[in-house]
Amino acid sequence: MTRADASAAAPTAPPAERVVARLRRHARVLILPVILLVAVAAGAGYAVGFVSELWQLLALLGGALLVVVLGCLLPYLSWLTGRTTITTRRIIMRRGVFVRVRNEVAHARIREVSVRKTPGQSMFGSGDVRIDVGQEHPVVLRDLPKPQLVQGALHELMESVQGAAMRGPVAATMLDGDTVAWGGR
Repeated sequence: MTRADASAAAPTAPPAERVVARLRRHARVLILPVILLVAVAAGAGYAVGFVSELWQLLALLGGALLVVVLGCLLPYLSWLTGRTTITTRRIIMRRGVFVRVRNEVAHARIREVSVRKTPGQSMFGSGDVRIDVGQEHPVVLRDLPKPQLVQGALHELMESVQGAAMRGPVAATMLDGDTVAWGGR
């Protein structure tokens, strides 16, 4: 056996996992915290003019600060720390401000992908992507922007993974993914 025959018969390493998309919930979930922040700032600024005692001023500012932290800062941090990453092999979901939770779903386990939109989500171009993995409760990616695009990308990735598995291990090593990432190739 020649050196060329030996290298042709040796299995090649599978291609590296590529990131297709990184997603967060639609930013419209931050509308109410921003309105609350403006209202608290305006209300506290107006009320400071009527307060005569130091303890009343401190109580007013402490209450305003508490409302801002609980009603504005925590929802923003929750939105900021929740992220879904779609790669050529799996879906990675991260969430949590104080306790971090990470879930992964391999594309080979996905049976069905569907999109659900409420009227409010339709107005803003967002929706829920429901991923059936054969468990009692499906995995739901809530309030994603452009959910049809996510659904199409997941269908394409599922077909490439399942097609490679049907063709055999040699074809699976050649899987480089024809999925086009958002914003270009």
